[in-house]
Amino acid sequence: MRGFLFFSFLLSYLVGSIPTAYILVKFFKGIDIRKFGSGNVGATNAIRVLGKKKGILVLIIDVVKGVIPVVFLANFFKSKITFIPESLLRVILGVFAVIGHNWTLFLKFKGGKGVATTFGVLIGLAVKLEGFVLVLITCLFTWTFVFILSRIVSLSSIITALFFPLFMILFRQSKELILASFIFASFILLRHLSNIRRLLQKKEPKI
Repeated sequence: MRGFLFFSFLLSYLVGSIPTAYILVKFFKGIDIRKFGSGNVGATNAIRVLGKKKGILVLIIDVVKGVIPVVFLANFFKSKITFIPESLLRVILGVFAVIGHNWTLFLKFKGGKGVATTFGVLIGLAVKLEGFVLVLITCLFTWTFVFILSRIVSLSSIITALFFPLFMILFRQSKELILASFIFASFILLRHLSNIRRLLQKKEPKI
C-alpha cells in the first residue's frame, strides 16, 4: 500500500512537471521562453511571447495539470491507499502537482509560479469535495476583481493567495484543507518574491 502511495506522489509530480510554456513556445516559435519576457516558464509569460490565443492554451493545459491528479489519479489510487482519507489524498496529490510545476524535473527544477496549476487543483477539489465550490468561486472572484482594477497578474495572484486560507476558514473547511491552503498560498508567495519587490518599486508590468 505504501508503494502505491509513493507511486501516486511521483505520478502527480510528473504530471505537474510537464513544462507546458517551454514546450509550446519551442514548438510554435522555436525559442526558449526562459530567454524572453520575464523569463518565467508560465502562462503569463507565454501570453507575452506567443500572444493571447496560444498563450491561453498554455494556461488551460497548466490548469488541467492540477485537475488530473486531484480527480483522476486520486480516483485510481483511492481503493489502493485506504489508510489515508480520500479527501486528504486528493489534497496531497494536488500539492505534488504544484510542486512539479514550480520545480520541474525537466528544466533543472526551475518552473513556473504555480497559480494556474493551483487553480486546477481547486477545480478538482470543488468537483470532488462537498462545499468546496464556494471557496473556488470566491478565489476566482477575488483574482478577477483585483486584475480588473490593476491589470497586473502577479498582484491578483498574490492578493488571492493571501486571502485563500481565510476563505477556507470562513467556509468551514476541514483542518487538513485549511493547512493545505497555507501550503498553496506559501508556494505562490514564495514564487512571487521578485514580483513583490517590483510591485513595491512600482516597476511590475501590466498585461
